[in-house]
Amino acid sequence: MSDLSLPEGVNDRSGETSDEVALSLTDTVAEFLMCRLKQAPRASLVVSGGSTPLPFFRALSVRGLDWSRVDVVLADERWVDENDEASNTRLVRDNLLQNRAASARFLSLKQPGATPTEGLEQVKAELADLTLPLDVVILGMGNDGHTASLFPDAPELAWAMNPECQSIVAAITPASQPQKRITLTWSALRGARFTALHLKGKDKLATLQRAISCSDNVLEMPVRAFLKPGLQIFWSP
Repeated sequence: MSDLSLPEGVNDRSGETSDEVALSLTDTVAEFLMCRLKQAPRASLVVSGGSTPLPFFRALSVRGLDWSRVDVVLADERWVDENDEASNTRLVRDNLLQNRAASARFLSLKQPGATPTEGLEQVKAELADLTLPLDVVILGMGNDGHTASLFPDAPELAWAMNPECQSIVAAITPASQPQKRITLTWSALRGARFTALHLKGKDKLATLQRAISCSDNVLEMPVRAFLKPGLQIFWSP
């Protein structure tokens, strides 16, 4: 990370191991949520799927928060059954919503319907009580520069990234992906009180370098829209 010229106001929180970085992220998020719960009746935590956040999920699940007042939401989800191995919902239930965090309120992006378009209104109803701005958002990033399910090749991307978009969620059908998806929109994610990008591997550094080198074209690499002051990047080799 030291070789990257990060945008002004974007902070490097890298470490030497994935466990070290996961613990640092856990400490930061737990402290932020604890402070937020002193100020508000509820707090929101948006997380992402994949293998990178697993140590973070497990460490956070044992922290002594008032989890009954925390709303947990995925940044995005594949439109598959919860028991499917590709389900981010399953991943979160098995690794984060355990131990003390079992009492958190989980708001599921996967609702009945053959497609995310069919289920979209029920997803919106599920999230109706979620207060904006969001409190904590933890994002990942693909090697194509996508984050959440804001994929460069999704025909719905321009609308999902539009700052005037009034919807908290969007159905997404990227040609590069085997499953249709549902994602929080940029307008919902961008105003979070705390946003972190949690990355692992040298390939992600190369992707981040490409994103930084030409920050204007956000539709080419949607992660660029989040490389703004206040972003915390937690990276490990």
